[in-house]
Amino acid sequence: MGSVANHLKMADQQRIHALVELGWSHRRIARETDVDRETVARYARLGRSNPANVIVGEKPSTWGPRSPAAEHDVFIRQGVEQGLSAQRIWQDLVAQHGYAHGYLTVQRYVKRLKRRGEVADHMEHPPGEEAQVDFFQSLAPVWEPRSGRWRRPWVFRMTLSCSRHGYEEAVWSQDRASFLRAHEHALIAFGGVPRVVRHDNLKAAVVRACLYDPDVNEVYEAFARHWGFVPLPSRPRHPQEQGIQENAGGYVKRNALKGRRFESLEELNRHLVQWNRTVAQLRIHGTTRRQVLAHFLEIEKPVLQLLPAARFELFQVGTRTVHMDGYVEVDAAFYTAPAHLIGQQVRVRWDERLVRIYHHDQAVRVHVKRVPGSWSTNPQDRPDHKPARQQAYQATLLAKAERIGERALAWSRAAIEERDVRAYRLLQGMVALTRSHPRERVDWACGVALGSRAFRYRTLRRLVEQAAAREGRPTSRLTQQHDLIRPLDEYGHLVANSGGVA
Repeated sequence: MGSVANHLKMADQQRIHALVELGWSHRRIARETDVDRETVARYARLGRSNPANVIVGEKPSTWGPRSPAAEHDVFIRQGVEQGLSAQRIWQDLVAQHGYAHGYLTVQRYVKRLKRRGEVADHMEHPPGEEAQVDFFQSLAPVWEPRSGRWRRPWVFRMTLSCSRHGYEEAVWSQDRASFLRAHEHALIAFGGVPRVVRHDNLKAAVVRACLYDPDVNEVYEAFARHWGFVPLPSRPRHPQEQGIQENAGGYVKRNALKGRRFESLEELNRHLVQWNRTVAQLRIHGTTRRQVLAHFLEIEKPVLQLLPAARFELFQVGTRTVHMDGYVEVDAAFYTAPAHLIGQQVRVRWDERLVRIYHHDQAVRVHVKRVPGSWSTNPQDRPDHKPARQQAYQATLLAKAERIGERALAWSRAAIEERDVRAYRLLQGMVALTRSHPRERVDWACGVALGSRAFRYRTLRRLVEQAAAREGRPTSRLTQQHDLIRPLDEYGHLVANSGGVA
């Protein structure tokens, strides 16, 4: 069992609450998540709401007067399946769920279950409860026009653990977008959503694989909330937890793909759809001893959760440090964060439309997505007076500019006057030029740029590089007049056409 944890990350807490809501026992949750039972019980008490668990397909009225033990039906059934006595089940209910009723209520409920013979019908994987997903590499090569060669793509497979009904889709990459879209296609093909999706430690789903504390990717967490399932990472080096999926993947490899090749990925996916419809769905499964399609339609599909009304909008995430100018960079565009977060790390989520900035899981700014090289400024993030950290940083930059030369200092001050805090990155770039060029050359270029009020990094860099090319060799000092340097007015077209980003 996993090590005792005094505090779990929010995602792990939510997962425990969700599994409790599904009726999973504390013992089972502890086993599946590698969190000790005491910790599971503690977090379950914080967020538990115990709905009655009515047996699928049977009306409550057929049980006669309702027993208080019925609220813990799933827990009691699992205890009976494990061979536990009614007294042991009652003791566990008191310890783990705070059960306030007497032992006889549980004893009578257990006898009723055994008399009706229904415990055997409570399958290891109840209908609609679980699906397993994974990628495997296709045995069938596919022609890829882009590379001009035969390649073996990846095949995504989702298998419903009860009926063994599955969905297959071939993709070129195991990236997050392919992984999530294949999920969507599978759930739409099933016409419903299982309550739990067990996945291997794929990079698209898990940020960091760990036996005791896997970090589920936050995009996948959001995706799971949208579709209404609980993502459950398998423990590393425990292939038996993905046993159904491993067997299903092997079946697809041997029966659908071995010995074949396809001219395109589209052709392969058409073949997989046809094979699933005419072969996989119609087979009698060796474990369930039932036809897969009939089992799915009769037992599993009716209890799957409803599909959401809309598809999930994919987004990307990342950690950024708020720069001293108050902006964070996303896809080469810049967005303000609150001034008090300068120098701190924030989480950023962005899609094709919006950029959201989070601090301690709270959204602090939302911006419309901008094109590369542009800036999005929220007026609230422009205080009347620069924060002390900004003032200190600006003083540091100006001190570095002064060490380069008088013209560099004058150009830096003018840039700040022109662009305010947005000039900070520009000054950083100017200072960085001294790593590969003499200070005199950079100082000279600043003088040229200042004469034309040009405050763009690309302009400054091109001035420095052209001067270096004309000199042909390093010099200890640059002047405004030299046989190898064009007159200042000839740089006018360069400054005028510079454009670009700072």
